[in-house]
Amino acid sequence: MQYAVLIYSDERLWTEASAEDRAAYHAAHTAFDEAVRSRAKMLGGEALVGVAAATTLRPGPGGARLVTDGPFAETAEQLGGFYLVDAPDLDTMVDLCDLLPHQYVLEVRPVADMSSAEDWLDAQP
Repeated sequence: MQYAVLIYSDERLWTEASAEDRAAYHAAHTAFDEAVRSRAKMLGGEALVGVAAATTLRPGPGGARLVTDGPFAETAEQLGGFYLVDAPDLDTMVDLCDLLPHQYVLEVRPVADMSSAEDWLDAQP
């Protein structure tokens, strides 16, 4: 099954981190990457540019779309990056995610098969 791992943290965790802390975060991501490659399959992943560079598109009046600068909500934690992993099961994903820095909030979600509308509906809880 494919899982998306969404990584949330306060951007200041990185911007205010010491060189040693940044090295530790990098080492944790490297360990996660190596563990995934040995126990599952890494399909992708990237860090995201800071929330100040975000553009939000919302439904507007009459079916128009409203485009605004910045994130969709003011929050203490922002989406900072993601991984896409093909793992045997959720327990494996949770175990692998324990390698990532514990300062992060991690959201692990199965990726829905969108090959048909019925498949997507069947994947909903």
